[in-house]
Amino acid sequence: MPARDLVSGRSCTVMYVVNAADLQAVTLGNIMVKYADDTYLVIPASNIDSREREISNIEAWSRINNLTLNQSKSAEIVFTVQPPPPLQGIARVKSLKVLGVTVTEKLTVTEHVDDIINSCARSMHAISVLRSHGMCAPLLQQVLISVSRHLKAHLRFPAWWGFSTSADR
Repeated sequence: MPARDLVSGRSCTVMYVVNAADLQAVTLGNIMVKYADDTYLVIPASNIDSREREISNIEAWSRINNLTLNQSKSAEIVFTVQPPPPLQGIARVKSLKVLGVTVTEKLTVTEHVDDIINSCARSMHAISVLRSHGMCAPLLQQVLISVSRHLKAHLRFPAWWGFSTSADR
């Protein structure tokens, strides 16, 4: 749940990082992962019964810190064969973007690869539009190099590479 969602629309990453230092999971084995203004609660299957207690803890922490947990912008993704009943007020999703990488409940990155391919297609279309409007070749080349570096970084991101299939690659 990004801080901007936790704080009802206001983006305050620095304040959130300092504030969230004391936000911890209440159940042994559960992990609270925080990066910039994103917070992820990771609960292993052995602790599945602690989900509601953990959400209550986050809501209590939010109130103490004058924040509001926006449940409509929170999501739950389950990586198990036998999913538990959904949490009340929190949407269960089949895929979730984690630090810019889309991961599915089946731990595949095909959706992420599709997003990258679509981004490439949009970038190529934008470059062709720039060209048709008369942008000179050196500037087009700079745009292409910039777009290529951005996409190359996403394609070679090692954290998800092991979850890719040969078709994804």
